[in-house]
Amino acid sequence: MLDPKLIRENPDLVRAALAKKHLTVDLDAVLAIDAAWRAQLQEVEQLRGTQKAANTAMAALPKGSPEFIAKVQEMKAVSGQMKERELVLKDTEEKFRHAMLSLPNLPHASVPEGRTPEENVVFSLHGAHDQPLPHALPHWEIPGFDKLFDFARGAKVTGAGFPFYVGDGARIVRALLHFFLDEDVKAGYTEVSPPIFVNAASATATGQLPDKEGQMYETSDPLYAVPTAEVPLTNFFRDEIVEESALPIYRCAYTPCFRREAGSYGKDVRGLNRLHQFDKVELLKWVHPATSYDELEKLRGDAERLLQQLELPYRVLLMCGGDVGFAQAKKYDLEVWSAGQKRWLEVSSCSNFEAFQARRAQIRFRGKESGKPELVHTINGSGLAVPRVLAALLENNLQPDGRVKIPAALQPYFGKEFLSFV
Repeated sequence: MLDPKLIRENPDLVRAALAKKHLTVDLDAVLAIDAAWRAQLQEVEQLRGTQKAANTAMAALPKGSPEFIAKVQEMKAVSGQMKERELVLKDTEEKFRHAMLSLPNLPHASVPEGRTPEENVVFSLHGAHDQPLPHALPHWEIPGFDKLFDFARGAKVTGAGFPFYVGDGARIVRALLHFFLDEDVKAGYTEVSPPIFVNAASATATGQLPDKEGQMYETSDPLYAVPTAEVPLTNFFRDEIVEESALPIYRCAYTPCFRREAGSYGKDVRGLNRLHQFDKVELLKWVHPATSYDELEKLRGDAERLLQQLELPYRVLLMCGGDVGFAQAKKYDLEVWSAGQKRWLEVSSCSNFEAFQARRAQIRFRGKESGKPELVHTINGSGLAVPRVLAALLENNLQPDGRVKIPAALQPYFGKEFLSFV
């Protein structure tokens, strides 16, 4: 959520920043609701003042006197007006809240201009992605793939995008998760095992609501299956004030993630490319505003080191304004090279939300100098998402005999040098 004071005092600055995201936003409507709310609040406060003055005057009058009876009548009239105006104020407050929740975060000044994903900037490139691999195949075409990754039976039991992982298919997923978590803990993150269902307040705090309702699985309670561990992790400190000396706070968590992923077709959804249920390790930081962009770069480096240890070619994209996302102020995407598909696959987004989530969640620290509560900045990123990392491992490391060579860093977790489909 944006700072209402910023919108009131610098509407042109906010308009220019929002234009960089190429989102349709009626800021004038938000300002009009804000002006109405403040005018109504002033009216209610004046009525409260009148009510308080009448109470004071009544206390000095003899009970039953004509003056006292007149004040009683005045009090009744003021009380009736108060109830009426408070109902109007409450309604306007709710409209203002919804209007504020509809406003996206402002992009950081370093975010490049651009409207579409094609205008994202290649920030860095790592590994020989253009090296010919004559044995590479799209992973779903590898002979025996469906024995370890059973999409047909998953579709029978649940639906499309919910595969079974069998034998070494399950083993390699477990190996990747343990490897990711161990490396993240070595980098200073405290491991957390969070709930995988969250309430509406938690989804609202992180920006999933009211923006991504159609992408989440919802129960009748209602509760929402987590689309990412970012949601429960961020809300760990919701409505709390942490010690400034505790910042920065680093956490990591594994959860299964659930996304409807509506509107995806063709090769983008083949095999492991896009699933409705998948496994991911999330990195999250609560940091002091003065250090948040340094902390974003550190988090990106933590995610990159995992790809480096897995010996996968990858690139880092700096997302342009039109592709940054609703809640982010700045975002990097990490993409691995898929040798069989000959395309890049996103495996991590590393984002700075500044105070956007913290204002919604009221996550604050008490400043040493001011002594007043101030909003933290939140930063998160995948460290990493399993399916596309696994797809790249299978395709880039496929051997002439049909086996897949396991990277040295992962072998202690997998227990073998090769994964075999036979």
